[in-house]
Amino acid sequence: MPHPLALPPKASPGDRIAVVSPSFAAPAVYPQVHEQGMRRLAEVTGLVPVEYPTTRELGASPQDRARDLMAAFTDPQVRAVLAVVGGDDQITVVPHLDPEVVRRDPKPFLGTSDNTNLHAWLWGAGVASFYGGSSQVHLGPGPGVDEVHAASLRAALLTGERLEITDPGESQDLGLDWGDPRALTEGGPREPTEPWTWHGPRRAVTGPTWGGCLEVLQWILTAGRFPADPGVLDGGVLLVETSEELPSAVDVGRILRSMGERGLLAAVDAVLVARPPVSSFEVRPGVEDRARLRAAQREAAVQMIARYNPDAVVCVGIPFGHTRPQWILPHGGVMTVDGEQQRVWADYS
Repeated sequence: MPHPLALPPKASPGDRIAVVSPSFAAPAVYPQVHEQGMRRLAEVTGLVPVEYPTTRELGASPQDRARDLMAAFTDPQVRAVLAVVGGDDQITVVPHLDPEVVRRDPKPFLGTSDNTNLHAWLWGAGVASFYGGSSQVHLGPGPGVDEVHAASLRAALLTGERLEITDPGESQDLGLDWGDPRALTEGGPREPTEPWTWHGPRRAVTGPTWGGCLEVLQWILTAGRFPADPGVLDGGVLLVETSEELPSAVDVGRILRSMGERGLLAAVDAVLVARPPVSSFEVRPGVEDRARLRAAQREAAVQMIARYNPDAVVCVGIPFGHTRPQWILPHGGVMTVDGEQQRVWADYS
C-alpha cells in the first residue's frame, strides 16, 4: 500500500453514528423507509443515529454535503459514519473533503454504490472502511434485516471479528418501490442463488482489498484519483460489482479491459466479483434470461481478468454490492480468498 492504512477503532453501544447523504438524499423523498431504517440500526447495533442538515435535503450542493461529512468526522462523540444510499454525483463532493480531518480521528465508514468515491478517497487518505451498509436499502425496507447483513454490520461497527463469507442461498435484485406503503413490511421477490464459481490457480490469497462499484471505479480512474503506480495494489484483493443501471456484459468487459491496461488487474492476487443485479423497475427479464445475463457478465469478467492476470484467484457470485442479502466487506482491510478450499473470509478489525 502507498502508506499504512489506519483501521478505525470500533464504536460501542450507546455511541453516536452519523447518518449522512453524500449522494442522493433518499430520506427527503421516502422518510418512512428512512425512519424505520434508523430504528432498526439502533436495534441491531445499539448505536444512536445522528442526522445532519443535508441528510434529508434533496439537491444539496456538493459543498454542503462535504461540510456535513467533515462535521461527522470532526465530532468526537460520533464514532462511525453511515451513508443512507448511493447516487450518481458524489464525485463532485470529493474535492471539498479534507484528508487531515479523517486522519486525526479515523472512524468506520459504511456505504455502497456511488460511495465507492468516498471509499477510494479514504483509502488514499490512509483510512480503511467497509463497502456496503446503505440503510435505505438494507435496513429500512422489508420485513426485517437480513441475517448476513446484520452480522457483518455489527462486525464492521462494533466487534471486529473474522467472519466467513457464505452464500445465503437466496437473492433479490430489487424490493418494492419505497413510495409503496407495503415496502415497510414486504420484501421483493427472491430466487435461489447459483453456486459461486472459482477460476485461476487453486491457492489461498490473503491481502488488503480495494474496489467497489465497477461503473464508479471507471469515473474515479477517469478523474485521475488513483496513484500513478498500480503497484500499490500488489498482493491485494480486488472487489468489483455492478449497479442497478445493469451494464451489459460487453460494458463490464470493456471497463475491466481498461483496468487491465492500467495495470490494476495484474497487480492484485485475487478478484471477488459480486452476483450482479439483472433486473430493475424498468427491465424485468424472466428466470431464464436472468440466468443468461448473469452468466454472460461472469464470463466477460473471468475472461478479461485471465487475459491480464492468469495467476489471479477469482471467485464470482459473492453477495455484496447491489443485491440483497448483502455482506458488508472490508475496503482496505484484509480478506482471504482460498481457491483450494473454495472459501472466503473477511477480517473486520
